[in-house]
Amino acid sequence: MKTITLVFGAAYGMLSVILGAFGAHALKKILSVERLESFETGVRYQMYAAFFLLIAGYILKFDTSSQKWISILMIAGTMLFSFSIYGLSLQDYLGANLKFLGPITPLGGLFMILAWLMLIFYFIKNRI
Repeated sequence: MKTITLVFGAAYGMLSVILGAFGAHALKKILSVERLESFETGVRYQMYAAFFLLIAGYILKFDTSSQKWISILMIAGTMLFSFSIYGLSLQDYLGANLKFLGPITPLGGLFMILAWLMLIFYFIKNRI
């Protein structure tokens, strides 16, 4: 689980840089300001998740199920949160109706919040 956490952290970080550059250059010309801001929110939170996963990957031993769930919730939450925002931001450009992604975004956010909360409990329990 440690390797998976670190790989996802590095991949999310790399992808957020790529998508951030794509948004700043290519999408700036084709998306409305509102859609571009939403896209950038997805990128920003994906980078936060990358840092979270890299730090958690080095701190946690992953010897308990709760430690594994910290990672799982952040990986899944980021996927749901950021990638649903990307889809919603690009739906007009793609000519697709992706409004079904709307309820997925807050679910991803909830998973991310739970991962942070579980990490807080881990720190309190282990007095790190």
